[in-house]
Amino acid sequence: MTAFVLVSEAFTGGWIWQDVIAGLRSAGTEAHPVTLTGLGDPARPAGPGTDLETHIEDVARVIDQVDAPEVVLVGHGYGIHPVLGAAGRRPGRVARIVYLDSGLPQDGDAPLKWVPDPVVHELLAGWDGGDRPVPAPVLDEWGRWGSLDGVPQEGLERLTRLAAPQPAGTFTQPLRLSEEVSGLPTTGVLCTANGSSIEMVEAFVRLGDPRMRALADSRASFFELSTGHWPMLSCPAELAGVLVRAAAGEGHRLSVDEGPGRGSFLLDVPERPRERVGRVDLHLPDADGPRPAVVFVHGGPFPADVRPTPRDSATFTGYGRYAASLGAVGVTVDHRLHDLADFGRAAEDVAAAVELVRADPRVDAERVALWFFSGGGLLSADWLATSPPWLRCVAATYPVLAPMPNWPGTVPDRFRPAEAIQRAGRLPFVLTRVELERPEIAATVPEFLAAAEKCAAAVEIVDVPLGHHGFETLDHTEEARRAVERAMGAVLGHLEG
Repeated sequence: MTAFVLVSEAFTGGWIWQDVIAGLRSAGTEAHPVTLTGLGDPARPAGPGTDLETHIEDVARVIDQVDAPEVVLVGHGYGIHPVLGAAGRRPGRVARIVYLDSGLPQDGDAPLKWVPDPVVHELLAGWDGGDRPVPAPVLDEWGRWGSLDGVPQEGLERLTRLAAPQPAGTFTQPLRLSEEVSGLPTTGVLCTANGSSIEMVEAFVRLGDPRMRALADSRASFFELSTGHWPMLSCPAELAGVLVRAAAGEGHRLSVDEGPGRGSFLLDVPERPRERVGRVDLHLPDADGPRPAVVFVHGGPFPADVRPTPRDSATFTGYGRYAASLGAVGVTVDHRLHDLADFGRAAEDVAAAVELVRADPRVDAERVALWFFSGGGLLSADWLATSPPWLRCVAATYPVLAPMPNWPGTVPDRFRPAEAIQRAGRLPFVLTRVELERPEIAATVPEFLAAAEKCAAAVEIVDVPLGHHGFETLDHTEEARRAVERAMGAVLGHLEG
């Protein structure tokens, strides 16, 4: 018999699994919900020094009390941290770890790194190590912890009524992972309305993210639930079924094979002279005098050790050469968006790259365009908000235009393109959309377009029929080629105007 040990999100206890437990037990499995110290069990109140280690011991104690030969640990949100810690203490008892709409914490990560609520980050920024707990969200604040898609009003009210304050040390103490944990089978249950999907995970593995490589192992499986961050409240029967299947070793295995013809830029563009200055590459046109420049800004986050780096990838080498072949200086930059907390640093890198480019005598400093991609779309907000006169155009291709619901609350408020576009005046904005966009990214675009329409911003849309995120190296179709040509033509047209 399989026994599930269920550990839930911050502020919550074993009560939240009530409807899931019914489904698990009807399937013939055991279910052991855990209420961590300080989160509602009168027998285990928080005391001085309650921290992540306390919660790890809570989970380990429950494992010790289970007689079933196979124990599947399920960690939801914050709950994955004590689950991983306990798995390291009892690796021989654990058959599988299920990441339920959670982050992928690494050794040394404090749970706070993965908390999406910016208010918690503000509260703990000045924490002095005292015993004052973090207050639980009130009714209208749960959205800061992730999408509430599918949660009935009654469920939300119950969540609010039964939530308990969280001991601050459980957020701030670093997680220590043992080597044994890396060898355990895993399953990721991704809640698509909260910004996660199998396609997104596959994309990060394909990009060479070393933190994600283990997910391509045959022992790792995945499921998707088309709901928000609280599936035990929004679709408990479906969640119970997925957990039973996960315990049986079922689920999607990642496919990261690029396939024939993939991995190269979709246009056959000639090589151009390329000069490297620090983080910046200049792809140079044949020209006697200063030429306009297009600065291509990659997305992310990408780990610092990913290879090739973005500017050396087929996508950005292709765009840089293509711009140069048409008479502009094509600029690529490796900015330091390595983590969701790095948007401020990445913005500084982009600003420094623009300053360097405008100071180059081969560049017409009064004719510059900035072109943002994917997660780099948030970085466009600074430029939309200021709209310097030399900035002739902003472009964005399959962009993320708002922080996704499951992103930690460390993305500064200034990176909100939907707000910034309202201060952009008549600055042209060229938006390239792909028909087969990942739903979690596509959901960030309508708010931006609504804001642009409201203020009559100059937005031109280029659509890519049947195109995927990263279509330049994935979709070698005539429609995709025409889309790149049309977008580039629009950007260069604004530079020549």
